[in-house]
Amino acid sequence: MTQPYTFPKEEKLKSKKLIDALFIEGASVKAFPLRIVFLETPLPYPDIVMQTGVSVSKRNHKLAVTRNRIKRLMREAYRTHKHLVDTKGTTFALLIIYTGRDIATYSEMERAMIKVLKRFNDAITTTHS
Repeated sequence: MTQPYTFPKEEKLKSKKLIDALFIEGASVKAFPLRIVFLETPLPYPDIVMQTGVSVSKRNHKLAVTRNRIKRLMREAYRTHKHLVDTKGTTFALLIIYTGRDIATYSEMERAMIKVLKRFNDAITTTHS
């Protein structure tokens, strides 16, 4: 098991096949301005329970600088609050998508991340009980 407040390379979602599968078969939960698309799937690393990616729409945020800023905030908020998720031993691929049109502050991002992770937790608990 990895340390709670880290986001190592193994936990980053980079597989094109997995990302495509997420959009085809995955379910989603929302808490404005974030949306999580998730799929229960086996992962390539044995001790990793979640692989997570972040995404910001080029349509809503034209400048790469703003997209990168938002992605940095999302990764930081996820890194500090991923311990809220209890996967109960199953493995998931997650993609966190930023749907807002304005650039959120870190405190807004953190609030939204906590809310969306709790909703994700509830969604996976109801499907597994």
